[in-house]
Amino acid sequence: MSFNIGLSGLYAANKQLDVTGNNIANVNTTGFKSSRAEFADVYAGANRLGVGKNQVGNGVRLAAVSQQFTQGDVNNTGNVLDMGIQGQGFFVLSDNGSRVYTRAGAFQASKDNFVVTSDGLRLQGYAADSTGKIQKGVLSDLQIDTSALQPKATSLIDQGINLNSSAADIPLEVDDGTGAMVPNLPFDPADQKTYTKSFPTKVYDSQGNEHTMEQFYRKTGTNEWTMYTLVDGRNPFDPSSTVPLEGTISFNSDGSVKSMTADNTGHPAGSSFTVTNNTFTMTGWVPAVEDSAGNWIANGAAGNADGMRLSMNSTTSYNTETARMSQSQDGYATGILSSLSIDSTGVLFASFSNQQSRAIGQVALASFANEQGLQQIGGTRWTETYTSGIPGIDAPKTGTLGSVESNSLEASNVNLTQELVELIKAQSNYQANAKTISTESTIMQTIIQMT
Repeated sequence: MSFNIGLSGLYAANKQLDVTGNNIANVNTTGFKSSRAEFADVYAGANRLGVGKNQVGNGVRLAAVSQQFTQGDVNNTGNVLDMGIQGQGFFVLSDNGSRVYTRAGAFQASKDNFVVTSDGLRLQGYAADSTGKIQKGVLSDLQIDTSALQPKATSLIDQGINLNSSAADIPLEVDDGTGAMVPNLPFDPADQKTYTKSFPTKVYDSQGNEHTMEQFYRKTGTNEWTMYTLVDGRNPFDPSSTVPLEGTISFNSDGSVKSMTADNTGHPAGSSFTVTNNTFTMTGWVPAVEDSAGNWIANGAAGNADGMRLSMNSTTSYNTETARMSQSQDGYATGILSSLSIDSTGVLFASFSNQQSRAIGQVALASFANEQGLQQIGGTRWTETYTSGIPGIDAPKTGTLGSVESNSLEASNVNLTQELVELIKAQSNYQANAKTISTESTIMQTIIQMT
């Protein structure tokens, strides 16, 4: 029996050497998880009636080679499609329709702009619609959409303006002495004496063409201002005209907006200039362009179908300089994809040349109730088994799932110093078990010589 015990020890030590050697060999393998050889003693039988006080073991056996799913170091690489997982979870890959799982996040773009591994397996995730909203539920192959971003006509302009309450009035009309009112310094965009301040704003039509909307503010009475609006120096509804749209803003004694009115007369059919809830709305804008003859004509594009709104909710009239403190507008020109970024929740953001950005997909991660039950298939990949249980797939940072670190890769979790010590221990174990066999052989030779 001693020969069998020694042989089992040699076999166990050899397996320990195999496992340790495999760990050492993969010390630089991205996403690799080290393994550990686990052994159990062997008995020829069991005493079912009591304790076997004189029972001798029959050696050792390899009980399991368990995987150690501890976190590896996440190191920066500078490649945006390199992704490391900080915490639990596995990337989900499609291998001709079958799902496999990995911690190695070295991805690249294929010729069809799918996110793939070096051998062509496609990364799985959630797609986004045309507005950038992630469509949760069904996994699909993640693809980088390189098409141009469709332009958006300006629909809302929101700006914070203070109109100086102590500014000098520029009356629209004066008494000529007979009781008749006559114009006094009529508004002229080319004459700065006819208005107090002007503010230009970039706006966009349906084709992404850029235009300049300019608003001229003129104080016409106590707590009252008149606003004149031109687009590219033309009447927004009639490019052949330079007559501006007119609106009036009245303020309360505390400087807040009291009321607003808009002159909605004389406009072409289908166009209007109205006020609702302290917001001017210009409907029927005709984007224009100057032709080679110097005439202004429609450029073939259109404004927003619901009109262009100018919110004055942040407008005030305090005794301080007339100035614009804030401004935003929601239109933009056509955008060309300029860069890609991935946040910690795995959302892929495309940035465009028009300073817009949009989500184009989200990486999905999988978790298992029993990671030890996963079957290794090589290539730093695993497949699910009955023992591992079915995967729970969701977005990163959901539940127990970890976060995604872009521009980074997770290194092997092999502790090289520890593995070298294990190598020495396995070698010593091998030698000691070999000595057991050698000693048993010597004893056998002694017995034979006695006969």
